[in-house]
Parts: sequence; C-alpha cells; structure tokens
Amino acid sequence: MAQTPHPLASYFWSGDTIRSRSVSDVVLTGTLDVPMPPARLVADWERETASRLDLEPGDVEELPLARARMRWPDYKHCVQAVSDWARTVDPGLPDVIAASDVALMTCRGARYHHDGAQYGGAAFCNLFVSEDKGLDLHFPSTGHRIALTRGTVVIFDTGRPHAVIRRGASGFDAADFGPGQDCTQVFLTWELSVEHADVGRALQVAFDIDPSTASQLSEEQVRVNGAQATVCPDSGQWRKTD
Repeated sequence: MAQTPHPLASYFWSGDTIRSRSVSDVVLTGTLDVPMPPARLVADWERETASRLDLEPGDVEELPLARARMRWPDYKHCVQAVSDWARTVDPGLPDVIAASDVALMTCRGARYHHDGAQYGGAAFCNLFVSEDKGLDLHFPSTGHRIALTRGTVVIFDTGRPHAVIRRGASGFDAADFGPGQDCTQVFLTWELSVEHADVGRALQVAFDIDPSTASQLSEEQVRVNGAQATVCPDSGQWRKTD
C-alpha cells in the first residue's frame, strides 16, 4: 500500500543527507520583563533601518549585533530572561539556546512566509525588544496571534507560515507600513536545532516521516500533501507550486 503523504512535511539537511520531519503546530510564547534598550541605541537602530537598510514594507533584515552589544548594558539580562523562561518549557532548552547562533533583526512588518527552505533544520526563538506598535505575529494555519510588545518571546517551527501584521488586520497589507509610520520591530533571534532532543520534544516534532522522498531530494523544502507549495504573502495560505 502506498504511503499517504504527510499534510505538512519539512525536508532538511542533516549532515550530508536530506532528512524528513513533521512541521510542528506548537507555538510557545510568553512575555518577559526586560528593560528598555538605551534611547541612543534605539535611535541608532532607527537610523540604520531607515538609511542603510532602507526597509520596504514586509522586509526583514539583520542589524549589527556586535556593535549593539557594546552599547546595550542589559543585553545579558535579556539573554538570561529568555534562558529562564525556556527552562520552564523544557529544562534542557537553556543549554541549547546558549550553544545556538543569535542575530539581531529588524522588520517593517513581515509578509507571510515560511523559512523551511533555508532553515528547515531549525526552530526560531525570538525575543522582541521594541515597544508595542500595534503589531501581531500571526500564524494563520494554527490561529496563533501574538501581540508584539517589549519582552514578547516565542519559539516556533521555521516551516510554519507566519507574518507580522497590523493588529486587527486579517492579512498583510503594505499600506499598513507606509512612509512616516512608526512600525518597525527589533528582535533577537536564535536558531535552535530541531534535531536536538529537547527542541524536538518541546515542539513535538516527528522525524523520518517520509524517507523515500527525502532520499530523492537535493535541497531543503516544505511539502503539502506530498507536493511542493508556496505561501501567499498576503494571506498566508498554501498554494501549489506550478
């Protein structure tokens, strides 16, 4: 009997081979008590975002973390707060976070997308450090809608479609992030290996769900009911790849 395709599957590099796994619908979130970044540092981020990066609505780009850390006395407090919260989720997660790559990101909203084609072997852990600007992190297929305020922390599967949209909106609209609007969000993000036992357990990921397909692939991807698909950037709905 032919194997029924998994509704949503991620195919990712594990060493030199492609491995298959389920895409988790678990979204872990909390609100942490983290101090405001220094006003001069926030102003620097705003200049960087507006000038060098020249963010368009929906763009997500990286900010220089090493430079920010030199001017951010409470950076270590932020990292410790994430670690303490993660321990309440799974005792092993703080060690995973401590050993994981971290980056500083900024976005002017974010169109619906998934990151499974570049980070299929990872989950993201994000800590938002900007003030509440009336934006939500939205996962349309699970119904999770998380208000972004200073201290919002979230761990989620990179293969799950998500976006940053205006609070109350039903989808992404570039007009909500037009010129002159204060709508950027800065956040720290860690890449957590889903193959680490503590991460896989926390997100309830099942591995090697489709080894036959995985053995035929040469690049990371997400498949819906056995077929490659893309995400509509405005609604977050899956659609078949032509």
